Amino acid sequence: MSRQLKLNLFIYPGGHHEAAWRYKDSDPDRVLDLSYYAELAHKAEAATFDAIFLADGPALAENIRYASRFRIEPFTWLAGLAAVTSRIGLIATASTTYSEPYNLARLFAGLDHLSKGRAGWNIVTTGAANAAQNFGLAEHPVHAERYERAGEFVEVVTKLWDSWEDGALVADQESGLYADDGRIHTIDHIGQRLRVRGPLNTPRTPQGRPVYVQAGSSEAGRSFAARWAEAIFTAHQTFENAQAFYSDVTARALGLGHAQPLILPGISPFIGSTEAEALALKAEFDELTQPEHSLHQLHRMIGVDLLSYDLDGPFPREVVSTEGERGLGSRFQVVLDIVDREQPTIRQLLHRLAGARGHWVVAGTPEQVADHIEYWFRNGAADGFNVMPPWLTGGFDLFADHVVPLLRARGIFRSEYTGTTLREHYGLPRPDSQYDQLPKTTYATA
Repeated sequence: MSRQLKLNLFIYPGGHHEAAWRYKDSDPDRVLDLSYYAELAHKAEAATFDAIFLADGPALAENIRYASRFRIEPFTWLAGLAAVTSRIGLIATASTTYSEPYNLARLFAGLDHLSKGRAGWNIVTTGAANAAQNFGLAEHPVHAERYERAGEFVEVVTKLWDSWEDGALVADQESGLYADDGRIHTIDHIGQRLRVRGPLNTPRTPQGRPVYVQAGSSEAGRSFAARWAEAIFTAHQTFENAQAFYSDVTARALGLGHAQPLILPGISPFIGSTEAEALALKAEFDELTQPEHSLHQLHRMIGVDLLSYDLDGPFPREVVSTEGERGLGSRFQVVLDIVDREQPTIRQLLHRLAGARGHWVVAGTPEQVADHIEYWFRNGAADGFNVMPPWLTGGFDLFADHVVPLLRARGIFRSEYTGTTLREHYGLPRPDSQYDQLPKTTYATA
């Protein structure tokens, strides 16, 4: 079979445009209703999407006043969706900064077992500084420290998921042997930041371990992704930037002797029967934005307060500092690239970012959207996409009903599932336990 596109549905409460909840066809009262997410999961599974993806963060956003900015805890909700779906992958976001590896390993192992091998971990280090006080810390760890902990954290979790070899669970009723404890291993990890004995108290999961997904395009994020990621969620505004990122991260991974990770940028499509209709739809959404909220969003991204500036005046590029912690963030650079390339007014920039917080927003006919996707896919900029509907559920209905058939007709997207696990959907191997074939020693509980 020829190389196939990978598609995830990135579910954000209400939709990805910051004014989605105000749109006439939105249904904001349902964003805490499991049946709403079940409808989306069923639709995505019917469209043979690889996975659904839930973002998360361990703090309430500071700009909740005007937008749907709360988070639903992903494990509970994805467990509920696992019970009403059978094929689609289930990717949860979890922080290495504000979690403990043993508990996190158990949560993902539970989701992988419950779903029969459909779990993925979106590994984040958490950029929200106000999370620190929710976990008893005086201040948020700096960017470099967060990534240093993340590397050790993933190493520990990997060992825990490998601590039961395949076949350790025997359950032989005739002999009375329930588990071969010679194939269950303590990990005895003593590192710079973490000390974990193990083993995990859950047998090895159907996928061996959940799929490792990473979101972050800073220098530290790229190095981390090259070391650990099997799929990368990323944000790019132009084909050229996406292509350069694809080439860079691929080279880094191959240079470490690792397999090439899947590169999956975000795309937020406004779809109309004509391009003019799609552009009018986007303009309708942008008119629903509230400048105070949008300016707070921009302040969070680049650290500049523009509340006193004329919205229809030029963006004051000279007031943006690239020094310090914020300048290391990948989304910071996305915003500056827009400013330098397009020289927008402040209002125009706010509207550019309103659609998907720096991810690629396109407006056009189904054919035009499919053209964009195919071009990036065939020309070294993407292996697939995180589809980020501007509003839900209608924004996804349009994509599933009108764009997916075109991608199938072009021979770049499946019309039916051929596997049952997320690893099989993504074309990833099932890893062996790193402890497999070690000398057998009886696991001691003392």
